[in-house]
Amino acid sequence: MNETMNVGLNPNERDLLLRGLRFVHSDILLEMIDPTPTSKQERSERLQEVESLVSQLNGSAPANATASV
Repeated sequence: MNETMNVGLNPNERDLLLRGLRFVHSDILLEMIDPTPTSKQERSERLQEVESLVSQLNGSAPANATASV
């Protein structure tokens, strides 16, 4: 999943998207799951995806650019 799409966002649209990603991040953290090693790994991967998107929108490199599944 290394395909990149460029989307032109104005500052207001970017801020709106970042607020939405903060909500998604919180939703993932607060989701009630059985704490199995598999579920913890899946949660971690989902959080990493959100954090990577936030980093891209903020103009910095993703935290772990080499991780792809």
